[in-house]
Amino acid sequence: MTGIHKRFPGVHALDDVRLEVHAGECLALLGENGAGKSTLMKILSGVYPADAGTILIDGKEVHPRNPHHAQSLGISIIYQEFNLFPNLPVEENIFIGREPNRGGFVRRRALRGNALAFLAQLGVELDPRAMVRNLSVAEQQMVEIAKALSLNARIVIMDEPTSALTETEANALFRIIQGLKDQGLGVVFISHRLEEVFAICDRINVLRDGRNTGALSTGEATPEQVVNLMVGRHVEQFDAESVSSEAGPVVLSTRGLSRRGTARDASKVVLEDIGLELRAGEILGISGLVGSGRTELARAIFGADPFDEGQILLDGQPIRIRTPQDAISNGIALAPEDRKLQALVLLLSVRENISLPSLSRLSRFGMVRRGEERTLAEGFINALRIRTPSQTQKVMNLSGGNQQKVVLAKWLARQPRVLIVDEPTRGIDIGAKAEVHALLRELADSGVAIMMISSELPEILRMSDRIVVMREGRIAGQLQRSNATQERIMELSTGVSHTLPAARRQEAGMPGEARW
Repeated sequence: MTGIHKRFPGVHALDDVRLEVHAGECLALLGENGAGKSTLMKILSGVYPADAGTILIDGKEVHPRNPHHAQSLGISIIYQEFNLFPNLPVEENIFIGREPNRGGFVRRRALRGNALAFLAQLGVELDPRAMVRNLSVAEQQMVEIAKALSLNARIVIMDEPTSALTETEANALFRIIQGLKDQGLGVVFISHRLEEVFAICDRINVLRDGRNTGALSTGEATPEQVVNLMVGRHVEQFDAESVSSEAGPVVLSTRGLSRRGTARDASKVVLEDIGLELRAGEILGISGLVGSGRTELARAIFGADPFDEGQILLDGQPIRIRTPQDAISNGIALAPEDRKLQALVLLLSVRENISLPSLSRLSRFGMVRRGEERTLAEGFINALRIRTPSQTQKVMNLSGGNQQKVVLAKWLARQPRVLIVDEPTRGIDIGAKAEVHALLRELADSGVAIMMISSELPEILRMSDRIVVMREGRIAGQLQRSNATQERIMELSTGVSHTLPAARRQEAGMPGEARW
């Protein structure tokens, strides 16, 4: 791709961008959210037409007219946001529109066998007949990857493919990428996690503000060089020894919180006898593997999911929480894992999203006082440095990092005593991640009690004052900052002694516990 230009109203999204993908290599495409990575890949995959520029495949000029045409050219893309049919089974999602058939009838046995083969490539055990709506985020991501692999593409674009994967699942993906390289395919790997880039990619291409800022070999580059090319400024990282808050009294606690049964398994333990304490002014990290009960605990405390037994206490007194409104009325807020689906109204403006939980105090006789609403939104846009052209910009048009700031802003407008954040930096760039971390620490320092769920162990270790580790719906252990390590967390998460693979990070010249 050479000389690629793309404009949107008021924005020159891509300015003379060039990109080369070689057969048998994995190319990292890096940049902050809004740098132009996704726009460039949408042009390559036929979603957007380029305003100017040339695309060559094997030296022959091509013009992808739409995604289907791009697939016929050998280009396959796996988006960060899922493109699945929730009410169809896994097997049909993988082969949608390409089901094996005879006489117009789908050959179910062949369909199931083919689906199982691609899932086996990923090293995951999923029932091909399972409805996608009942799968976890990680499982849905694996279905997306299996679907892309089934297209026999020559160029595979992966946009944040590991953002919802566990360490084991991510390592399985890396083995698949290596296999694709060995077969002569070109892989474009978009990620904000530099240790993954240095582990699997051969070259790095960096974009900033829609322009190329550098092309490097991973064997010669350093993480510091890459970050500088991406953000053009120094990014502060927290020192785990220097950010501990002075914890105050217990604000929120649970006693014997338990729940059994899911849509797929009525007897499954979701939560069992959960007892924990959250203090004012501290960040309590919740760690554990995907499916360990972390998100289910957060949703139970917030009233989004029911629980069968147990109590939730505020200031030592039992409170009744059966709905999110109950939680909000008691000063409890939740920034959920899937911000686009569960936390934002994408077609509404930044201002309207920020004001939503506060409409009762912004309204009089059923009418929203727009002046007060504008003042409220402007205050948080400035305080949180939300990058938006205006208050009226639809939130769907913001970068992931700025969308997350809008989620936090709408709850901060309620002045919560307890803030639960589930994967607060998932899918956002390095600069935005540092800003979110700084904001959470500032809130804790102001006395807010924060519960932070994260799959990134370095984030948990860097940000948490205490850490609760969950396994199979139970609390497997609690750690103080002083004795918490990645290895100890993984031992508690898995129930076995476990050493995290650090060799690849050391080969890349990165500290053993550093992960962006």
